[in-house]
Order: sequence, then C-alpha cells, then structure tokens
Amino acid sequence: MINSVLVLLQEESPVSTAAERYLLIYMIGVLLVVCTLIILFFIVFQKRKNKLLLDKIKLQKAFDEEISRTQTEIQEQTLKSIGWELHDNVGQLLSVASMQLSILGTQVSPEIKDSVRETTNIVRDSLKEVRSLSKSLNNEVVLNIGFEKSISNELDRLKRMKFTSAELIIKGNTAPIANKKHEIIMFRILQEFLSNAVKYSEAKNLKVILDYQKTNLLIQASDDGKGFDVETVAKGAGLLNMKSRAALINAQFNLTSKIGEGVTLTIDYPLNA
Repeated sequence: MINSVLVLLQEESPVSTAAERYLLIYMIGVLLVVCTLIILFFIVFQKRKNKLLLDKIKLQKAFDEEISRTQTEIQEQTLKSIGWELHDNVGQLLSVASMQLSILGTQVSPEIKDSVRETTNIVRDSLKEVRSLSKSLNNEVVLNIGFEKSISNELDRLKRMKFTSAELIIKGNTAPIANKKHEIIMFRILQEFLSNAVKYSEAKNLKVILDYQKTNLLIQASDDGKGFDVETVAKGAGLLNMKSRAALINAQFNLTSKIGEGVTLTIDYPLNA
C-alpha cells in the first residue's frame, strides 16, 4: 500500500512543479505589465503636468506682455495729450506774453528797458523749451523726425537746461528699425534715463552712443553724476518701467552704477525683431 502511494506521488510531482513554474511566470508577467502601466501612467501624467505648467507660464507671459503693452499705449496717449496741451495752451500763453512784453518794451522808460528786454528773452527761451518738450512727448513727431534726430533734440534741450555737454555718438552704418513702435519704446527708455539724470544725478555731462552692429543695435547712455547703489533702487518704478519696455521689444537691458561713478544704461536690440 505504501509503495503504491509513493509511486503516485512520484508520478504527480513533475506536474505540480510545472504548474507552479507556469503560475510563477504568469504572476511575474502580470507584475511586469502592471509596473509598465504604472510607469507609463506616471510618464504621461508628468508630461501632461509639464505641458499644463508650460501653458500656464506662456499664458502668464502673454498676459504680462499685454498688460505692459496696454500700459505703454496709455502712457503714449497721455504723453501725446500733455504735448498737445503744452504746445497749444502753455505755448500760446507764452507767445502772448512775449508779444505783450515786446510792446511794453517800446513804451517804458529807458531805465527799465533792459529789464523788460531780459524778461522778454526769458519768456522766449521758455517758449522754445516748451515747444521742444511738447515735440518729444508726441510719438507722431518722434516718428516723423526719426529716432536719431529725436535723441539729438532731447540732448540739445537738456544741454540748454543744465548740462555742460550732452553728445550723441553714432558708430557703424545706420540701419533702419523695421518696427516703428520699437523705435518709440527705445526712445522712451532713453528719455526716462535722461530724465532721471536731470532729477537725481547732479551730472555735468551726458553721452549717448548708438552702435549699429551686424545684427543688433547697441545703445549706451551714461552720465558722470554721483551714481547710486543699484541694489537699493532695483525695484524703483522708473527702473521697472524701463525693464518692462525693453522686454516688450525683446531687447537686453542692463543698468550699472556705483556711488561716485555715474550711471550707464545699455540696451542690446536685435535689428530683426
């Protein structure tokens, strides 16, 4: 009897072993499939997540650019309105004052004629400055007379105001700026820099260099004023305004300064932008 059971066990043992192997292989196969599916799901999930993040960043960038563009357009319209007001109203009042002083100069006694003449000249100079300023604020005038001439006029105006020298240097072969809106934006950045030089720098000399290179226009503006610590004014409204304008036209913007060493602004603008 015992011998019969042993014979049966010996006969069934290879079958059980094969079944266990098949079961083990099946379980390993299922495990591999499950792991593969989990990995694929994770990869797809990460790609989807990254795409959503990139889309969000692009949308945020587009939104920020649109906000900056809208702000720039509003600022340009505001500057144009101010320019018109200066030219039409303030300019007209100064013209009338100048004419009345000229008439008065013929009627006063010789003792005060020199004073009246001096006052008349001051009013005429003021009228000239108001008209020059009104032109620089109107983007249509800037486009009409051109980028380089607009910068030259602005430097001339500032030189008459308070600076010993204010020069424009042009290097290379002048290349046209295809996008005229970019021309206006670059002029406004320079205007902001020059305005800050008037208000804060205590400088005596200004310089603007336009370096026309093969594929880009390198603009460098500098003053010889008291300078400042860049870190302390990194979040100032004027600096942020200049940076956002430069970003709108895909230009590289850099402002460097040290206390006692003046300020230098650099704009690297791609001419094919």
